[in-house]
Amino acid sequence: MRESVNTTRLNNTEENIILRACSYNIHKGFSAANRRFLLKDIRRAIRLVNADLVFLQEVVGENISKAGTVKNWSTETQFEFLADSVWPHYAYGKNSVYDHGHHGNAILSHHVLSDWNNTDLSILPFSSRGMLHAKILGKLHIFCVHCGLLSFERNAQLKQMVNIIRHLVADDEAIIVAGDFNDWQNKAGPFLASALGLTDALSETHGKPQATFPAFLPFLAMDRMYFRGLDLLTSEVLRGEPWERLSDHCAVYAEFRLRQPQTSP
Repeated sequence: MRESVNTTRLNNTEENIILRACSYNIHKGFSAANRRFLLKDIRRAIRLVNADLVFLQEVVGENISKAGTVKNWSTETQFEFLADSVWPHYAYGKNSVYDHGHHGNAILSHHVLSDWNNTDLSILPFSSRGMLHAKILGKLHIFCVHCGLLSFERNAQLKQMVNIIRHLVADDEAIIVAGDFNDWQNKAGPFLASALGLTDALSETHGKPQATFPAFLPFLAMDRMYFRGLDLLTSEVLRGEPWERLSDHCAVYAEFRLRQPQTSP
């Protein structure tokens, strides 16, 4: 658990906007081996992070086969249950749709989400993936991403992502792209840096991508938080208790300062 979760948030003024962001693949609310349903514990853990923005992957929007059969299964959507009274604004994008329901990406936010939309990034019929986009504070574009497991699949998805982001975001606008990239070979980082000028927060802080999978003993760097147009203050992988016993992934955390445009005197 982070030691700084209860520290006082820096005052946000027109000249100084501090954003705390967390990205987490919640594995549909189940533990790594699918033995326990832990959505309440996941909600408690992400609340303690005290993030302004939470990027979530593998979030269940509906699953009628689980209702009534899984203990503590919520009648709400998982993103509504997790948002609760803490994050008043949220968006959800379906990635995978099946007969008994669907799951996908979600963004929880303290700030109003505008212009949000979801893009299907699926390359293979058995691997449904997507990218959820929204804007906050009228100027910051945020993207929640889940990429495929196969290298050629991810390469095609990264090219799609770049084309979409170039279409939606002006060259001088700020961006956060966070999620489960399944990118243990670190091919996404150099590509996104060259194509969009994005920086990996964890590499910037620690000198290289950081392991996030499996949560109980991380050795693969699967999850990322890329950014541009912001000042990175800190970033880390949330390991140990309680993260090691919740999802199969660890969460990624970062703090940013949103740059204000320079005005002439």
